[in-house]
Amino acid sequence: MPKVTEAVSDEIALLRVGDLAPGLAQLALSLARSVDEPGGPTAKANAARELRAVMADLRKLAPVAGQDDRLDELTKKREARRARPA
Repeated sequence: MPKVTEAVSDEIALLRVGDLAPGLAQLALSLARSVDEPGGPTAKANAARELRAVMADLRKLAPVAGQDDRLDELTKKREARRARPA
C-alpha cells in the first residue's frame, strides 16, 4: 500500500471513526490514493488540501481515547497514596 494511503488507513483505524462516518472515511482513503498516484502536482496539491480537511473532520468525530497518558498515571498514583492509611 502506498505511503499516504497506508498512513490515512492507520489513522482512521486508530481514531475508530470508520463506522461512525463511513463515507468520510472512504473519501479520505480515495483522496489519499489520489495523492499517492503519479500525476500532476496541481492535482496532488488539490487532493492533499481536501484530504487535510476531511481528516480534520474525522478527528473531530473521534471518540475520546480511553488510554491513560502520563498525567493520568501520576494522578492515579497520588490518589492511591492518599487513600492509604497513615
